[in-house]
Amino acid sequence: MTEFVRVDADRLGQLYAQLGERGAEDVVCRAMEELAARLSHTDQQYRGGDRAGLRKNARSLVAIAEQVGMHLLARVAQDVTTCIDAGDPVALGAVQARLVRVGERSLFAVWDLQDLSL
Repeated sequence: MTEFVRVDADRLGQLYAQLGERGAEDVVCRAMEELAARLSHTDQQYRGGDRAGLRKNARSLVAIAEQVGMHLLARVAQDVTTCIDAGDPVALGAVQARLVRVGERSLFAVWDLQDLSL
């Protein structure tokens, strides 16, 4: 399946205006590293049955993704927590798979935006 993702360029523009070029690049790079690590952890936690860890990790994904304008990723991560809270393992499996797809596409989208700014 292919997921269409879009990074909120306005949100990134706000970061650059608030923090300057160097500061915003540092924030975005750290956020991307953290998102990649947390996405990997969510997959491990899902496969290992660690629902509490998965929920906590997904909630932190929401905050990080919103910070750098990845609204779809934030919404899907929130959907993971909703599935856990509802106790719906079938939906959780589907949404977790979508989280990984959207997360990967979102990271690529940010890299593409950074390449355009060079």
